[in-house]
Amino acid sequence: MPPSPEVYATARARGRARLASPLAARARRRRHERFFALTGVTPGMAVLDIGCGALGLRALEPDLDITGVDLVPRPDYPGPFVCADAAVRLPFDDDSFALAYASSVVEHVAPQRRAMFASELKRVAHGWYVQTPARSFPIEPHALLPFAHWLPVDLRRRYWRHGAMGHWEEIHLLSRMEMEALFGPPVPERIGPLTKSWLSIRPAHPR
Repeated sequence: MPPSPEVYATARARGRARLASPLAARARRRRHERFFALTGVTPGMAVLDIGCGALGLRALEPDLDITGVDLVPRPDYPGPFVCADAAVRLPFDDDSFALAYASSVVEHVAPQRRAMFASELKRVAHGWYVQTPARSFPIEPHALLPFAHWLPVDLRRRYWRHGAMGHWEEIHLLSRMEMEALFGPPVPERIGPLTKSWLSIRPAHPR
């Protein structure tokens, strides 16, 4: 019996993911090479990694004073960790951190909750580093599908299963105007003439 179309779709998705992973890793390394110059973070400063996942910023800077925050428990996170929703309330006092770091996180926050997410991020830290994929870029960066993020949700959901991500998630990428309204003027990260992502930074200051 020949494989079903879903098997072929899964194989294509895995192939795209294998091709894209080294490119994404290279882009993250290039971005991080400028991290200290852009943020003013120095050893000893406290950094809050919002949406840290299993490692987050610690994978790149294991010696920094980093506290991780995520929506789900991370029992293996190698450092201080708090399970909390940044779009509701973070369990920290005002200006507890020199920098709040959120890389590829805000697009996963529902649009109606983003103002609170931004407000909490800015409340608990002197400065911030917020990166997110650009809505104007033609490849959806999670599913690795052309134009997926420009489709209505019902069409996007059906198209999504052919992508690299696998499970469905309703992700809303941000425009430059949305990013600026939340975090201040963003800097474009480009691939050729196209803006691949936005980066909004307010440098940290010593406490």
